[in-house]
Amino acid sequence: MAIGVLFVCTGNICRSPMAAGVFRTLVQRAGMEPEFVVDSAGTFDGQVGQPASPLAVETAKLRGYDITAHRAKLLTVDLVKQFDLPIAMDRTHLAALRWMVPRERQDIPTLLLRFAPELDVDEVADPFGGPAAGYDQAMDLIEAGCRGLFEGFRSELKAARSG
Repeated sequence: MAIGVLFVCTGNICRSPMAAGVFRTLVQRAGMEPEFVVDSAGTFDGQVGQPASPLAVETAKLRGYDITAHRAKLLTVDLVKQFDLPIAMDRTHLAALRWMVPRERQDIPTLLLRFAPELDVDEVADPFGGPAAGYDQAMDLIEAGCRGLFEGFRSELKAARSG
């Protein structure tokens, strides 16, 4: 059964689609597509149906990730139920996720940067409305978090297969 990973930010047009694009690419490059279902959503409904922001698309493209097919969607209780691991970009998203999951799952949603402890940063700042440099900074953090998350999953899957 595939592992569902859901990345969450505010409008679902910057951070979470970039994170989904990075993680999906890591999975594809490792030939592990059947092992994962990857998606993203936002806590704010103001951009539902819109593509990722132009600077998010450009930043992702420059680093080898294609997020052009992305369309923003709203985080809902039903959507969260479909995923094993909901991952927040900042604490406000984490609070929303914990409110939406059943009580017995409230410890499962987590911050992306938990998977990159070496950075000593907890949140990916929202680059929306700012300069391109903000998107580059966000992408640096997102890539580190996604690499840590992926390596953790890869180690667990490898151990499960050999055990």
